[in-house]
Amino acid sequence: MSSVSNPSFGDLAREASLQPQEKLVRLTDSMKALSIGIPKETTYQENRVPLSPMAVQLLVQQGHLIQLESGCGEKANFSDLDYSTAGAEILEKKELIYQNDIILKIAPPTSEEIDLMKSNQVLISALQMVRSKESMIKQLISKNITAIGYELLRDDEGSLPIMRSMSEIAGRSSILIAAEYLSNFNAGKGELFGGIPGIQPTKVVIIGAGAVGEYAAQAALGLGASVKIFDNNINKLRRIERNLGSRVSSSTIIPKTLAKSISECDVAIGALRSPLGFSPCIVSEEMVAQMRYQSIIIDISIDQGGCFETSKPTDHQNPVFEKHDVLHYCVPNLPSRYSRTASYALSNIFTHLISSISSNGGFETYLKSHEGLRAGTYLYKGKLTNRIIANRFNLSCSEIEFLLAGI
Repeated sequence: MSSVSNPSFGDLAREASLQPQEKLVRLTDSMKALSIGIPKETTYQENRVPLSPMAVQLLVQQGHLIQLESGCGEKANFSDLDYSTAGAEILEKKELIYQNDIILKIAPPTSEEIDLMKSNQVLISALQMVRSKESMIKQLISKNITAIGYELLRDDEGSLPIMRSMSEIAGRSSILIAAEYLSNFNAGKGELFGGIPGIQPTKVVIIGAGAVGEYAAQAALGLGASVKIFDNNINKLRRIERNLGSRVSSSTIIPKTLAKSISECDVAIGALRSPLGFSPCIVSEEMVAQMRYQSIIIDISIDQGGCFETSKPTDHQNPVFEKHDVLHYCVPNLPSRYSRTASYALSNIFTHLISSISSNGGFETYLKSHEGLRAGTYLYKGKLTNRIIANRFNLSCSEIEFLLAGI
């Protein structure tokens, strides 16, 4: 008589827990049900996930199918049980995730992931213009993929909601990191960020008056630091002074003025961004060599090449290096250090996007009516629609409005 191994009670309980819960709300006639697959990220130290369990619950209640690869939220401390309780389907096989109509992920797809995609699929992920490869673009084109770079998406007011949200996290976290590395316990000189009465406050120089620079300045001022911001965009400088008041000083980027401020500061933050993909290198190695002993550089622009000549990319495991007696913190993707907060922030935006696509009759209909979604679409059914990518790789480009007119 052959023996048959019976599953344990624990195995049965786990299997039951991973079953999707009953949908509570049905779609109205005007809404279109969507099937969305969320794969586990394979990019090094990418810890974020695009939807939180609460967002999944809302979308499932609206009637959408949400399938997640097992373990995709664990680095943001969301368990499979959290998602299955919210109504998602948890799948062990990555290839099954890629059978959905819409693929939603954080990092750009790898070649192996594109191989798993089906023709005419919709991909929503980061594009990362500066790191994008011609081979990836051509591979997506060959599968007639419609691809949206979420950092290019614009809202109804014309702003970049995901870029702003991640910039808020990067700006504020840069000050927390600076405070950490000023202390004795991380090779710092043992100073309290901001200072106390009777002691000169920490001097912070921020290069770049965008969202990152503004939120870094706001956090630094809140801790009592002295802050000076450099940028060549007068309107941005005016906005920051208007928002933060007279406590912050500002200047255009004049080399001698910048060099003097850099030589006197305790913390220098690089926060310049370029729409073309590469940040300008503003601070020379000579300027860095004149900085105070054990002062700190945090180059948030490192994912676009960095704006300090001495910068080179590091990672979350080994985030700093020393050059000219100055600590350099040059980790790309700074929000991934705070993966749960960043995931909630991304989830707020993606939930609204998915609901809007559904309530407007589906992806094609919403794409035709929403300029902000078109701004983020760099491929439409295998046709390249982003002029910057086309020029970079010498590829043909089509106007997305022209392509949509033929629907």
